[in-house]
Amino acid sequence: MKKNKITVIGHKNPDTDSICSAIAYAELKNKIDPENKYIARRAGQLNNETQFVLQRFGVKVPEYVSDIGTQVSDIKIRNVAGVSKMLSLKNAWEKMKDANAVTLPVTDGKNLEGLITIKDIVTSYMDVFDSQILARAKTPYQNLLETLEGSMVVGDPDGVISEGEIIIAAGSPDIIEEYIHPHDIVIVSDRFEAQLCAIEMGADCIIICNGSPVTKTIQKLASERNCTIISTKHSTYSAARLINQSAPVGHFMRREGLVTFREDDFTEDVKKVMTEKRHRDFPVLDRHGHYVGMISRRFLLNMRKKPVIMVDHNEMTQAVDGIANAEILEIIDHHRIASIETMAPVFFRNQPVGCTATIIYQMYLENDVELTPSIAGLLCAAILSDTLMFRSPTCTAVDKMAANALAQIAGIVPEEFAGEMFREGSDFHDKSEEDLFYQDFKTFVIKDVHFGAGQVNSMDAGELQALKERMVPYIQGASKERGLDMICFMMTNILEEKTDLLFEGAKAKKILSKAFPDGEFGDGSVILHGIVSRKKQLIPSVMAALEE
Repeated sequence: MKKNKITVIGHKNPDTDSICSAIAYAELKNKIDPENKYIARRAGQLNNETQFVLQRFGVKVPEYVSDIGTQVSDIKIRNVAGVSKMLSLKNAWEKMKDANAVTLPVTDGKNLEGLITIKDIVTSYMDVFDSQILARAKTPYQNLLETLEGSMVVGDPDGVISEGEIIIAAGSPDIIEEYIHPHDIVIVSDRFEAQLCAIEMGADCIIICNGSPVTKTIQKLASERNCTIISTKHSTYSAARLINQSAPVGHFMRREGLVTFREDDFTEDVKKVMTEKRHRDFPVLDRHGHYVGMISRRFLLNMRKKPVIMVDHNEMTQAVDGIANAEILEIIDHHRIASIETMAPVFFRNQPVGCTATIIYQMYLENDVELTPSIAGLLCAAILSDTLMFRSPTCTAVDKMAANALAQIAGIVPEEFAGEMFREGSDFHDKSEEDLFYQDFKTFVIKDVHFGAGQVNSMDAGELQALKERMVPYIQGASKERGLDMICFMMTNILEEKTDLLFEGAKAKKILSKAFPDGEFGDGSVILHGIVSRKKQLIPSVMAALEE
């Protein structure tokens, strides 16, 4: 039985907690629910600190996902086999009836060459009055044999019609001689003189109807003149009606302007195209451009949304793109409950602790699942990171207990490892101002005010001062670029437990002055002593100021 693939993912601009909690929770779920496959993924690029943690404990970087929305590969793709462009129209019609389809893909075995529809076939039968259609379409004699249910009396069944018109030999030989030309395809009855006349006038093919026997004289003469003879059970009238249906679909198929979709296309984009293009069926190609199958509008009604578990966030603005079109199964978080909405009840675990990893650790204990040293190391690193080595006001006794227990399993000393981790994470020299600004950036909406807040941490005051000189020019104009009313950038000194907060926005200083009346305000920045947590200190204070 094929397992359902369920994505476990943190927020955009992921921090160490977001990544490590996703990895650890996916590992736990795979052990307690083996009938499904849980896969940790990430919604953004890793910062230096998180990269160091993963390398330190030998864990692979999770796959990057830019959009979790439903894709074409998530819906039912109809397995309509491709047909050769040499297939006769009649044969194509039969295949459409058998498959209950209105469109057939024409392929060379792998690549899509065109599409043939019922409308194309009907048009070829009703509107095409070209007596040279078989020659123009380069019709194989094999198609004639299949369509007319005939047999080859004289000639090569692998030959191709390349010249001549379709003629019905009615009347006396004198009359027939006037309209039969070299290379024509002539439909005749059992009249010997009509057959003889057609051969002598240079016909490339004569079709003898009603299953009439072909005399040896006619066979010999046809062989000498390189004239093909086909015998069919059909009457002259029926043969005349059927013969055009032997033309290959390649002559009538649509080649230009084909609307195709890829397996990795998102269904929201597919819907828009389908609304504009009123076709019933659309071909699907794989990532190599090879034909896979067909989809239609009605298939979109039965599509299954991608199942997702969200960790370390519960706000739409922080979630991976396309989350509104996903099926949220669970939310594991330690932040405020905000704007997320679900279509059905979900498992929601939200606790007032300093780190999501602390909750994940508790769930390992509750399910009696043993922690490996690498998973324990990830969870411990996440707690140390989110609580700023237990200095953040968000840190609880539960976080400290969890971190110390995990450190024993992982074989690390919390304080020593935290120092090493923060030093690696605060190496700002190899990153651009934009990368630093958005590496841990979250947006919020409070009282119709849209604002964003980023944060970097360091144990080196000199490094933070050098960073400030780089970031002050960059932050100017950043709020307009992002369409936000206000932007804040926290440069937090872990050892001194203070933050140099850069800000921008028309009302930013006024709002922050209310939020932090004891702050040491400068030009576009404010020193906040004892403020190190965005979640517990910055955001609640800004919210209170906006309420006023």
